[in-house]
Amino acid sequence: MYSKQATVAAKLGLHARPAAAFSRAAAQTGKDITISLGENSADAASLLEVMTLGANCGDVVTLSGAEDAIAAIDELVDFIENQE
Repeated sequence: MYSKQATVAAKLGLHARPAAAFSRAAAQTGKDITISLGENSADAASLLEVMTLGANCGDVVTLSGAEDAIAAIDELVDFIENQE
């Protein structure tokens, strides 16, 4: 299992448009990736689950997946940290 943390940079957090763009990017990787905030986790490719996490700007989320998802997770971390 590979995990990496990211700080949410989007002003509105992972809500609405940023969450949609993130989940779309996660789905396009074709990998099973989980995003977690505190005790809650969600399928990164599910818009509804990502929005349910309620990640706000400045929150630290953890992305995790199998060893074959390392590149995809690294790309999604960059996405979260550079989304405005």
